[in-house]
Amino acid sequence: MYNAVRVLLVTLFTITVQAAEGKWREIPLISKDKVNSDWVHIGYGRFVVDDGTIRADPAPEGLGLLVYKKEKLGDCQIRVVFKTKERASNSGIYVRLDDGILKQLNNPGAKYDRDANGKPSPASSELMKASADAEEGIWYGVHHGYEVQIAAGGDPSHGTGSIYSVAPASGAVKDASTGWKTIIISLLGTKIDVEYEGEHITSFDSTTTNLPARKIWWEPKRESKRPEKGYVGLQTHDPKDIVWFKEISVRPLPH
Repeated sequence: MYNAVRVLLVTLFTITVQAAEGKWREIPLISKDKVNSDWVHIGYGRFVVDDGTIRADPAPEGLGLLVYKKEKLGDCQIRVVFKTKERASNSGIYVRLDDGILKQLNNPGAKYDRDANGKPSPASSELMKASADAEEGIWYGVHHGYEVQIAAGGDPSHGTGSIYSVAPASGAVKDASTGWKTIIISLLGTKIDVEYEGEHITSFDSTTTNLPARKIWWEPKRESKRPEKGYVGLQTHDPKDIVWFKEISVRPLPH
């Protein structure tokens, strides 16, 4: 039954998406050789300017999220052009973030204490787990938004183009470490549709009653209601997870 409903949603949503022909409006990433001030960073790590792009600069202490604070996006398409250093370099594009995310600017939450090999200590991992459950820092975004994952080579529910842990990507995903790749995310009410390199790979409707079970603490809580108009953000993950972004553009969907 779930598969049949999903196919119907894909068909109907794809027809709507194909009708979107408005002009793309680019969201500024860089201003005066710095990350544009309309973006604010929450949690750990940062983004830096690198040869006309912005690049994730993760920190050993934990995750971070660069949020575009200037506007909330409703029904629209978001085009993201990115590349990764390694096949499995981890990042994500967050959508439908609610107002509470901006209240986390001065609340980074717990941080990891890592050994010489980069492995977090058991004690700091427990503190991080508690911080995630309390929805501190970026963890607020995890539980009050949706992440379109970037990390090739993972399973379909946790790999590039998936709605992290709630909607799997279908088909093989091209390795973004081989050059610039394009994701187009379509937002329409409660629906999210993902196209990767010109191929539709993911559809999700948050009103579905049979979401996959949450399997581990770092996956998003299912109960929180995400808004139909929210902020977007870019994630920094673990050290060595290097990802570049050179374009984020938006255009409206027809009503």
